[in-house]
Amino acid sequence: MDTKKRYERPVITKHYSGFMNKIGTSSFSKPKKDIDGVAVTDLVEKFGSPLFVISEKKIRQNQRNAVRIFKTRYPKVQFAWSYKTNYLNAVCSVFHQENSWAEVVSEFEYDKARKLGIKGENIIFNGPDKSRNALLKAIKEKAKIHIDHFDELYEIIELCDTEKLKAKVAIRINMDVGVYPKWDRFGFNYENGESWQAIKRIITNKDLELIGLHTHIGTYMMSTEAYRLAASKLAGLARSIKEQFDIVLEYIDLGGGFASHNTLLGQYLPAEEVIPSIEQFADAISSGLFELNFKNDELPLLILETGRALIDDAGFLISSVLANKRLSDGKKALIIDAGVNILFTGFWYKHKITPAQDCGLHTEESAIFGPLCMNIDVVRESITLPLLKKGDKLIIEYVGAYDMTQWMQFITLRPNVVMIMEDGSVELIRKSETLDYISEMELLPLKLSLK
Repeated sequence: MDTKKRYERPVITKHYSGFMNKIGTSSFSKPKKDIDGVAVTDLVEKFGSPLFVISEKKIRQNQRNAVRIFKTRYPKVQFAWSYKTNYLNAVCSVFHQENSWAEVVSEFEYDKARKLGIKGENIIFNGPDKSRNALLKAIKEKAKIHIDHFDELYEIIELCDTEKLKAKVAIRINMDVGVYPKWDRFGFNYENGESWQAIKRIITNKDLELIGLHTHIGTYMMSTEAYRLAASKLAGLARSIKEQFDIVLEYIDLGGGFASHNTLLGQYLPAEEVIPSIEQFADAISSGLFELNFKNDELPLLILETGRALIDDAGFLISSVLANKRLSDGKKALIIDAGVNILFTGFWYKHKITPAQDCGLHTEESAIFGPLCMNIDVVRESITLPLLKKGDKLIIEYVGAYDMTQWMQFITLRPNVVMIMEDGSVELIRKSETLDYISEMELLPLKLSLK
């Protein structure tokens, strides 16, 4: 076995008075050589690089922890997995095994959930684009349809009348909770009375049953007070519905939007030091709901559509160094085999990036670029890393949310995705793409053929 140490060129590191340096703190994380006990080298050898890795154990831990936290603060809680966050079948199935319903925002996602075996009554159908066919299907299968606008409401009324059906519906409500810009493009507005008009039109229709109220106040939310206000306003509406129409709603849906520990670009402190905990979100929401003063048997079910906060830290991206370069200003740059086409969240997050092997002691500020022939393919503009050579591996963390639903087949093919199971085995859950797969949907006119 070759034990020869790798050569490192001499480096002069400038120290600045008053700043942290190698005397006071480590400038980069220790190498991450395994994920859930499985060696990175083994994963790459078998499944290639780049490679997405998902931890089944971490997903289950996150979901169980969130359920425990909310149920100790509010007695009736139901989570619904947000399909748009990560709709790989294996991921959705883990959440469903943990008793989560499905929350979908398109007919495509609705059909995906049904194909996985989720009953219509356990599907929350959100989104502004529900086709007539999708609405008819959802009504017949008793899904919980969250109406987004009046045109959708009128179409449901017409469908129920012509098809002789009854529909279980809720409405999505947007409101001012002190967070700007407001998310007011979805649903009916609370402050101008639009939501109350929608509620009255639903209640006075013989074919519609109003069963819930829903809001989703934003994404990567860092304010617990905003959730308390949202819960309080929906609770007030629920109370008014009970007093004026003697209808007790089945549920109040507070949506999702909890921040993960992925640090935003421009954010000075690490996310884990500044974002609220799940406990704080739960305290705020339950406080708002308990303003209802409902009898115990009339307490609405609390539905949560949490996505990012439950999956982000369960996803990893293994990438390989393709080359080292020096930019015109002398700054070091790495080129890796994972670009923004598969790491879309790199445009707004400072992902944690760690070497996957032992490295030298010297570090240097570096930029990390992907392999795309596009100037926008910047994974990190600046990060302190040890010296790395061609073929070395990096682990990019917090990639479980949105990267596998917003990724693009652009210039390169999308890679394998594997899941490390709780028992330590590794399962391939999405195959890497091939040219035949990409070309399958194309049609070449005979007159253009060169063969």
